[in-house]
Amino acid sequence: MFRKLTVASLLISLSLLFPPAAPARPKKIIVIDDFSSSRPGPGLPKGWDIKENKGKAIVRIERQNGNNFLHLISKRSSFTLNKELDIDLRKYPILSWRWKVLKLPREADVRRKEKDDQAAQIYMHFAKFPRRINFWEIGYIWDTSAPRGSILPSQQLIGDRVQYIVIQSGPAKLGEWISERRNVYQDHKKLFGKEPPALSGIGLMIDSDNTGSSAECYLDDLVLQSR
Repeated sequence: MFRKLTVASLLISLSLLFPPAAPARPKKIIVIDDFSSSRPGPGLPKGWDIKENKGKAIVRIERQNGNNFLHLISKRSSFTLNKELDIDLRKYPILSWRWKVLKLPREADVRRKEKDDQAAQIYMHFAKFPRRINFWEIGYIWDTSAPRGSILPSQQLIGDRVQYIVIQSGPAKLGEWISERRNVYQDHKKLFGKEPPALSGIGLMIDSDNTGSSAECYLDDLVLQSR
C-alpha cells in the first residue's frame, strides 16, 4: 500500500509540474502569399506558374522598406500567374489583399468584349472533376471604365461560369496602396446560387492586349482568414 501511494503522489506532482499541452488552436489565417520568401528581381514568385496568353509577361518582385511585393507590367500583352490551392471556404471565407495600380489600359471596359482589359485582376478558381468543363471563377478587378460595384459575366466566355466584381474603377486612386476585403464564400453563393466547392486555385492577371495599350500594378498580402 505504501508503494502505491508513493507512486500515485509522484504522478500527481509530475502532472502539476508538467501540465498537458493545450490542444492546438485552428489557424485563423492562411497566407496565400506575401512574397516575403521570393528574391527581389525579375521572375516568378515561389510556388506560382504563369500562362502567357499574348505577348511577353513582365514580372518582378520589388522590395521597399523591408517589404516584398509583386510587380506586373503589361505592354499589349495578357498573362496570368496561377497558384493551386485546396481550401474550404466555410472555414476561411474572407479574402484580403493590397494592390496599387500605376497605369490603366487606355479606354478599357470590362463590359465590352473588344475592350476587355484590366490593370489588376484576382481570380478565385473553383473546380470539380472533370475540371475542364466543371469550373467557376470569381474575378475581383480594377477596371478603367465600369462603375465600382458592377457585377457582370465575362464577355470572353459563353455562359456565366466567370463572374466579375468591379472592386475599383478609374484613375482616382492611381498610385495608392489600397487594402481590400471580400467574403468569397458569400460572393460565390450570390453569383452562382449554390455552396462553393473547395477553392482550387488563385490567379493574378493583367492585360492590355485588346486595347493595344499598357498597364501596371503592384499586389501584396494575399490572405484567407476565418470570420
